[in-house]
Amino acid sequence: MPERHRPVVRARWRSRVPGAGGVVLAVAWLAYFAVLQWSVVRYRIPIVAVLTLAAVGLALWQWRGWRVSPSRGGVMLMLAGSALATAAVPLFSYLAPTGLAVATSALVVAPLACAVALWSGRGRGATTALAAAVAGYAVAAATAVVSSPRPRIDVWVTLQQASDGLAGLENFYAMTWTGSPGIQDAFTYLPWTVVLLAPGRWLAGDVRWALAVWTLVAALAAVVLARRAATPAGREPAASAAEEDAEPHGWWTAAVVVCLLLLAPGTLTQLDQAWTEPLLLAGIAWWAVLVRRGHAWWAVVPLALACASKQHLALLLPVLLLWRPFGWQRTVATGALTGVLIAPWFLASPADFVHDTVSLLVTFHPIKFANTLYLLAYNTFGVTLPFAVTGLVVLGTLAAVCLTVWRRQPDLASLLRWLALVLLVANLVNKQAFYNQFWLVGALVVLSLAVPEGRSSSPTSPSGYTVSPRR
Repeated sequence: MPERHRPVVRARWRSRVPGAGGVVLAVAWLAYFAVLQWSVVRYRIPIVAVLTLAAVGLALWQWRGWRVSPSRGGVMLMLAGSALATAAVPLFSYLAPTGLAVATSALVVAPLACAVALWSGRGRGATTALAAAVAGYAVAAATAVVSSPRPRIDVWVTLQQASDGLAGLENFYAMTWTGSPGIQDAFTYLPWTVVLLAPGRWLAGDVRWALAVWTLVAALAAVVLARRAATPAGREPAASAAEEDAEPHGWWTAAVVVCLLLLAPGTLTQLDQAWTEPLLLAGIAWWAVLVRRGHAWWAVVPLALACASKQHLALLLPVLLLWRPFGWQRTVATGALTGVLIAPWFLASPADFVHDTVSLLVTFHPIKFANTLYLLAYNTFGVTLPFAVTGLVVLGTLAAVCLTVWRRQPDLASLLRWLALVLLVANLVNKQAFYNQFWLVGALVVLSLAVPEGRSSSPTSPSGYTVSPRR
C-alpha cells in the first residue's frame, strides 16, 4: 500500500475505536481486578487464564498502537462493576466483622457515587467524583488499620519491626522478627521501603498510615498528568484547536483515573496486608509527571527512590535507557543514585543484604496459591519450571519491548503500558506473584490513561513536547 494512503486508513480506524475501545477496556479492567480480588488466597485455573489473556490483550494493544480512551459508558461500567465485585467476589481480610462491613460499604458506595457524579458532568461532577473517591479510600484505609491492628502476615510484621530498628539505627537485614507468621529472619525488600514507610509507624503506630498517604500521593500525580504541561515560563504551550477543545476534559479524565486507582476491587485486602506496591506507583507516577513537564533530570529522584524500594523495578531501566526523552544518561544516573541510596545497608553487612534481597528469593519455594503460569505447571501438572526457562521468558519479553521502544519512540502514555507489560509477563512466570504485583501492572495502565496520547516529553523542546508519530 502506498505510504500516502496509510494516514487515511488509520484515521478511519481510529475514528471507530474510541467507543468500542472504551467498552473493551472497561470489561478487561473489571475482569482483571475482579479475579485479582478472588485470587487472595486461592489458586484457580480460571484466574491464571484471565491474567494470561490480559497480558495478550495488553501486548496487542501496544503492538497495534490502538488509541483507546475512557468512554462515559465504559467508565460507568468499570465503577458500577467495581462496586458489585467488591460486594460479591470473595474477599480475604483480617478485619473484625464490624470493620469489614464499614470498609466494604465504603468501597461499594464510593464507586457508585463517583459513577453518578461523572455521568452528570465534566466540571462539578468531576470534582465531586474526586472527593468521593478520596473519601471512600480514606474511610476504608482508616477502618483497615483500626479494625485489623495486627494482621497475620509477615509483610506487616517485618515493616513494623524494621521501622523500629531504623529508629534505633539497627541494620534490619540482620534482625530476627518476633511473631512473624512467615519469614522469621530476613527482610526481602530493598531498604527504602522502610525509610519511606517508617513515619507511619513512628508518628501513628502503623506503617499502613504512610502507605495510604503514598497511595494518595500517586493519585495526585495522576491529576497533574491529566493537565496540559506548562512551559518553563509558566505559560501553556501552543495547542491546536482540537487540543483546546479537549482540554476541559482533562479534569474529567483525572477524576476517572483517580477513581479507578483508589477504588479497584481488592483495595481493602491490599490495605489490610500492608502490600507496598502503591509506594512504587507513586515513584513511577511522579517520574512521569516530571518527564512530561520537561524536568527529566529531576525525574531521576522519584524513580531512584522507587528502584531503591523493590528489586524488580530494575527490569524497567533498560526500556527507559532506550527511550530518548529520558535517555541513557538519566537512566545511568538513576542506577547510580539507587546504588548510593542502598549503599549504607549493603556496606553494613554485604552477606546479610545479598541473602535477604537476592539469594532467599531465588531459592524460595513456590507458594501454591500464586496464580501464575509457574504455579499452573507446578500445581496442575507437577512440573517445576527451571529458572533458565522463566528467565528466558522475562528476558525475551524485555528484549522485544526494548527493541520496539527504541524503534518507535512511543509517547509517554504508551511507554507506561510497555513498562506494565514487562512487569506483567515477569509476574506470570514468577513463583510468588500475588495481588499486589498484579495491582501495580493494572495501576500503570490506568495511570497511562491520564496522559494525552500522541505527544512525548523531550528535554530539547521548549514546551516539553515533541510529536512522536506511531509506526
